[in-house]
This record gives sequence, C-alpha cells and structure tokens, in this order.
Amino acid sequence: MKKKRLIILPHDVSIITGKSNRQAQRLLKVVHCALGKLPHQPVSVVEFADYMGLDVEEVKRVVG
Repeated sequence: MKKKRLIILPHDVSIITGKSNRQAQRLLKVVHCALGKLPHQPVSVVEFADYMGLDVEEVKRVVG
C-alpha cells in the first residue's frame, strides 16, 4: 500500500496549478499566511484544496 502524504509541497502545487516552482512557492506562502499558520506549521493537502476551491480527492490523487 502506497503511503499518502498529509503535507503539500511546492512541487505538488506546481503540478496542480501549472505554475513554475517559484510561483508555486509564492502561492503556498500566500495560503500559509491566509490560514494564519506559524512558520513551523506546514499546509496540509486538505487545507490547500479548501483554500483553492478544489476537490480534495483530486488533489490527493495528484499528490499521491
């Protein structure tokens, strides 16, 4: 059984949005700040999907 990640990475955001890796990093930082997270707290796949208005299952499928 393949392990599923809980945390979304800039590379994942890049694949999902079609943006460059640097633009994906910026977007992830915007999401991070919008959620009011502290610097040590990562953004989860579910949080990212909710913020972007995307289907959680679709995002999980892409992330793996």
